[in-house]
Amino acid sequence: MAKLTKRQKALNEQLDAEKVYGLSEALATLRELSTKKFDETLEIAMNLGVDPRHADQMVRGMVSLPAGTGKDMRVAVFAKGDKAQEALDAGADKVGAEDLMEDMQAGNLNYDRVIASPDMMGVVGRLGKLLGPKGLMPNPKLGTVTPNVAQAVKDAKGGQVEFRVEKQGIIHSGLGKLSFTEDQLITNFKAFTDAIVKAKPSGSKGKYVRKVSLSTTMGPGLKVDLADVEGA
Repeated sequence: MAKLTKRQKALNEQLDAEKVYGLSEALATLRELSTKKFDETLEIAMNLGVDPRHADQMVRGMVSLPAGTGKDMRVAVFAKGDKAQEALDAGADKVGAEDLMEDMQAGNLNYDRVIASPDMMGVVGRLGKLLGPKGLMPNPKLGTVTPNVAQAVKDAKGGQVEFRVEKQGIIHSGLGKLSFTEDQLITNFKAFTDAIVKAKPSGSKGKYVRKVSLSTTMGPGLKVDLADVEGA
C-alpha cells in the first residue's frame, strides 16, 4: 500500500464523514487526497432501495462510459468460422470453441468479458460453474450472446461496463482513472448513474437511489449530493 504523506493524513483527518459533496468538489477532494503513486481508479457505490433476492428487484445491465474506463479489457470470444475471424479483427484477445472451453477448464480465466455467438452456447454452457461465479457467463440480455460478436468486442474494448446490484442493494463500478479530466469523469458519472436510474425495476418501492459515494482505489469514500444524479 502506498504511504500517505503528512499532508494527506491531515486532510483525511479533516474529512467530515457526514458531509455531502457536490460532484466537482468530490472529484477535487479525491485528487487532493490521492497518493499519486499510481493512476488510481475513480470508483462509485450506489445504495439502492431494492432487495435483489426478489426477481422483480434485480438491477443489472450494461452501460458505455463515453470517456472509456482507462483499463485494457481482456475479451474472450466463443465463435467459429467467419464469426471467429470477425472477433479477431475487432480486437478479441482469445477466440475459439471447444479448444477455448478446454483452456478455461484448465484454469485460464484471465478475462474481463466473455462473449459468444448463439450457436456456441452448447459449448459455453458446460462452463457455467466456472464462469457464473466470476460474472463472466455470456448472457443474451447483456448483449454478450450475440451474432454480432465484432460489435460486442468493440463495445467491451471501448468502455462498456457491466453493472449488477449486490445482495445489500449496492452497485459498485469503476468510472475511469483519476488522470482523466474533470469533464471526462463527470461525463462517465452521469452516463453510469443515468443507466442505473433507467434500470429501476418494477418491484422497487419508495426511494430508489438512496446514497451515492465516490472514492479512489486507496482513498476515502465521499458522499455525493443526490441532486447531481438525474432522476434520483
